[in-house]
Amino acid sequence: MLNLKHFPTAVPPRPMGSYAHIILLRETDSYALFQTDGELNTARVRAGQQASDPLTRLTIFKRKQTTPERLVGRELLRRYEIISGEAHDDKAKALVDKAGRPICDYNVRFCMQCPDCVTYGFAIGDSGSEKSKVFSDTAYSITAYESSHEAFTLNAPYESGTMSREGVVTSRINEQDHVRPQTLFPSIITTRDLTSPLFMYVLNNVLRTRRYGAQTTRTGTMTNHLVAIVLADGEVSSNLRLTQALYDSLKKQGAIVPAQPIDPQTALSELSDLLPNLLDERGGANISQMLRGKGLADFLADLDMHKSEAGTREMIEAASRDSKAYYSAYIYNDKKGKK
Repeated sequence: MLNLKHFPTAVPPRPMGSYAHIILLRETDSYALFQTDGELNTARVRAGQQASDPLTRLTIFKRKQTTPERLVGRELLRRYEIISGEAHDDKAKALVDKAGRPICDYNVRFCMQCPDCVTYGFAIGDSGSEKSKVFSDTAYSITAYESSHEAFTLNAPYESGTMSREGVVTSRINEQDHVRPQTLFPSIITTRDLTSPLFMYVLNNVLRTRRYGAQTTRTGTMTNHLVAIVLADGEVSSNLRLTQALYDSLKKQGAIVPAQPIDPQTALSELSDLLPNLLDERGGANISQMLRGKGLADFLADLDMHKSEAGTREMIEAASRDSKAYYSAYIYNDKKGKK
């Protein structure tokens, strides 16, 4: 099981080198949109660590990964009444609602004390800021851009189901590139100096989030396959290096066929097998535990937060206690005011 002694008992005011890495294989389950300025995000990089030919890959920028996960967590915080469901009112200037719950208005007025604020950070101009304790980076597709995207013509018909009314044809027709289903993006999420309840809060957000990118009410569903949890005293591999190593391994197995999706189970098995050597070859961080395979499956099956709503509530409340303790000690003091 996961070694909970690795995590600090309280969030420290300065970095203490307690790292926990969540290693994922993100799989698109529908046509997704990861774009900037109307075009899919891509990068021209080396295909693998051994395969030196260049390859254009689809990318998911860091905020397009963490923002949906963060919003899922905030949804739970409101459901279990850790934060208020009310929006911040500039005229009233109230910091809490009538029930005494802090009003935490995303990107408007953060409460600074909930698990979301303490783990993912916040910035409130001159009022203060908190650096994120959840690190992420751009994720790269294993397969090439050419075989991982598809263009669709989109239209907005009238209620009659046609594109014309009274002899006039609407101009509401557009073409948009989409990421194809079963496109795989290896990804590492790193947390630093979080208590075990706050780490579980982040892990729960990742496992619960199902939609990413633009137009999430209609498309963008994704499955986050958890491959491993790695506890260490520093950071480990990058997303790009992880993707390139997996590409080399899958290519040797003959699992990469142009214009064909990679079998997710094959990719998961290969990624789990190559992790020990990949994380050891560069040196640097000392790994105290790598939970994968059956050990990881047993750990997830035993988590109370996945068994019942009561278990989820208990995890959320424990994370809230730790975040409020950090807020009281290092962000706000009743006698001195804001630090």
